[in-house]
Amino acid sequence: MTRQAVMIVTSAALALGFVGCSKEAPPPQRPAPMVSVLEIKPQTIPITPTFVAQTESSQQVDIVARVSGFLDKIAYQEGDLVKEGQILFQLDPKPFEAQLDAAKGELQAQQARLFTARATLNRVKPLAAQNALSQSDLDRATGEFEAATAAVYAAQAKVTEAELNLSYTTIRSPVTGVASRSIPRQGAYLNSISPDAKLTYVAALDPIWVNFSVSQNQVAKTRNESAKGLIVIPKDQAYEVELVLPDGTPYPERGKISFADPSFSPDTGSFLVRAVLPNPKTQLRPGMFVTALLHGAQRPNAIVVPQLAVQQGSNGHLVYVVKEDGTAEVRPVIVGDYYGDKDIVIVDGLHAGDRVVVDGVLKVVPGQPVKIVAPGEAGAAKAGDAAGKSGAAKK
Repeated sequence: MTRQAVMIVTSAALALGFVGCSKEAPPPQRPAPMVSVLEIKPQTIPITPTFVAQTESSQQVDIVARVSGFLDKIAYQEGDLVKEGQILFQLDPKPFEAQLDAAKGELQAQQARLFTARATLNRVKPLAAQNALSQSDLDRATGEFEAATAAVYAAQAKVTEAELNLSYTTIRSPVTGVASRSIPRQGAYLNSISPDAKLTYVAALDPIWVNFSVSQNQVAKTRNESAKGLIVIPKDQAYEVELVLPDGTPYPERGKISFADPSFSPDTGSFLVRAVLPNPKTQLRPGMFVTALLHGAQRPNAIVVPQLAVQQGSNGHLVYVVKEDGTAEVRPVIVGDYYGDKDIVIVDGLHAGDRVVVDGVLKVVPGQPVKIVAPGEAGAAKAGDAAGKSGAAKK
């Protein structure tokens, strides 16, 4: 072998040695991620639909002048609670007192006329029976008596009318409630036949009405689920109504539904529902916007998982399920209503006994094994890994 050949063989051997030394060892296998799971156990849960609602007085009455006259006095504190029968306004009664006196005088005159006509008739009757007077005299006496009787009735009606008009000068509250501001001021002339005859209004507060609308889709959904046995509604639809005030605090009193409109609105596709609630402390005022919650319906055999366990995929919602061999599987699901603040109902896709990943979801690889740990440990491990990476970065 020539020297040149020896050098070529030696160079090739060295090259092969360098190649062998540069080949890296296979990377270590990634450890199975730690996850927490929830074993599915169907349960009966309450269904509590919520609606935006508005309060309304259970009896709001407009106070209107029934007779014309000058307003002498505003006898209530505007905006305060007034009792049934309490005086609100006082009109000048003097003209009506005079009318009443005139009507009483006319009544007395007609009663005197009736007395005379009755006495005359009593004298004429026996004489006419003895043919001492003609039949025409009897007819005349009878007619005068009947006319006097009718005149007394008319005069009595005028007295009653005058008494009513006088009573209308004192305007009282027909209900117990909060009285609004007075539209006319003291000294103004009130015309009872004018459109401006309204003086104020009184709104009853206890009990109070709460109105909300139910859409056609909500009604259809409830009927379908009830027919399939997916939900159970209370007997006679006797829902209990709870309110949440605008600041988020629950209203202490609960009520019942008292009215449901028989037809849908052609404009909104919904129908009106009214509930009645006690309001002893007048905490609720008409026109307030509140949240109404309906209690009483239930969903049997419901499957509930935390909202964080449900992921949004390209084809819908999905969850990760740990199989018997310890590997993770992607499971498409159909979600339903929210339950509470953190959970959601799964309508289809999960069954009793399934183990759903609820913590450590982002570390799961479909088809790869996972390590099941107690709730909270997966999050602690995640925090530890982040702290380790941060420390390594500082070094």
